[in-house]
Amino acid sequence: MRRTSRIGSISGTAFLSAAVFLAAIALGGCNQTSGSSAPVAAVAPQPPVPPNWPNLPEGAACTKDLNHYQTVLDADVHTGNVNRSVYDQIETDLGRAADACAAGHDGEARAIIRSTKIQHGYRASA
Repeated sequence: MRRTSRIGSISGTAFLSAAVFLAAIALGGCNQTSGSSAPVAAVAPQPPVPPNWPNLPEGAACTKDLNHYQTVLDADVHTGNVNRSVYDQIETDLGRAADACAAGHDGEARAIIRSTKIQHGYRASA
């Protein structure tokens, strides 16, 4: 009968435990769920086409409101915060506001802009 020392049996158990631990760490990184580790590029939204508005009166409040809202809207489309379909709906309303503004109906144009902002969740000034 062969005798093993206690030290040999303890070191063998420690070695086995360490080997199992290291194997678990090594395999822990292997549970990737996708087939590729390459990053996926997001599709950038297409930039909006500039609106086809009539000539707006310089210095009119409706001109300022239209241009400001258009700038904000373009930025929101560019960042993906506004869907293209929503942008098209807003542009339809802004086209009506631009027509009213160009005809000298400042109050009507500003009312259209304000109601459009409220309808689509933008802050509307008083």
